[in-house]
Amino acid sequence: MNSENSWPKIAVVGAGAVGGYFGGMLARAGAPVIFIGRPSFVEAVQKNGLLLDTTTFKESVRIEASANLSAARGAEIVLFCVKTTDTASTARELASVLAPGAILVSMQNGADNAEQIHAASGLNALAAAVYVAASCPAPGTVKHVGRGDLVLGPENEHTRRVAEIFIRAKVSCRISENLAGELWTKLVWNCALNALSALGKVTYGEIIASADAKQLLEGTVYEVLAVAKAAGIKPSGLEDPLAALAGAYKIAEQMAVTRSSTAQDMMRGKKTEIDSLNGFIARKGRELGVPTPLNHALYTLVKLAEASSG
Repeated sequence: MNSENSWPKIAVVGAGAVGGYFGGMLARAGAPVIFIGRPSFVEAVQKNGLLLDTTTFKESVRIEASANLSAARGAEIVLFCVKTTDTASTARELASVLAPGAILVSMQNGADNAEQIHAASGLNALAAAVYVAASCPAPGTVKHVGRGDLVLGPENEHTRRVAEIFIRAKVSCRISENLAGELWTKLVWNCALNALSALGKVTYGEIIASADAKQLLEGTVYEVLAVAKAAGIKPSGLEDPLAALAGAYKIAEQMAVTRSSTAQDMMRGKKTEIDSLNGFIARKGRELGVPTPLNHALYTLVKLAEASSG
């Protein structure tokens, strides 16, 4: 850092909806951000910039982009936003590029990405619970429809540094001493809604308009909470199971016209992150002796649908 007002060099690895939104907000605020994404993304933003179509503004942001992971060399902060299916391979490749002392932040779905990154590459990563409703309707375009905030933890020099950078870019970012609980809170929502939206080919609003779908959602949530309890995890704000259900319904209402990322992946014939969601709960349940028949069924059905479309 050259002065108190200078920005660190930031790399966004995985320029999808999450990386595009948060990296775009940093770039819009003046931070030097390099985006690493697919060639179609790079071509689009080099031509037209990154289009941020948010709930409060619509703006094209000029950014740097590359399809080569080596472009992350020298970055002080790296936002790791790849799909969990690519975690291990990307982490291994990144290990040879990352500058000593660089801060790696996992901004992915699931509850054990920092551990997966370390197991694959030896890299230490901060985990972040990410709350944003966004999609990429076209390469280089981010459509934002709700929220856009982060939770890091526990408090230390690195989490304070990253939080300061986001807050400076007008992105809400708080630090929690119960980050595992924050990650599991998001996992509850994802397990409740993602697979149902994908398998039913429906929006969140259509899920909660169906009494049968709500019954399935509720049973799924109770299983996740049972596994969390057996694992010694206290999901943030979900001490009462009824609060967990109320939270799931609130998200579904706020994002009523949205389909889950799992549904979007299946519609495009892409691999989903279901292994890190209901699949993770099914595996953890087996390990801890907690029955998870609904999560296992949702996981299995998504995997079968993936295989048939592949």
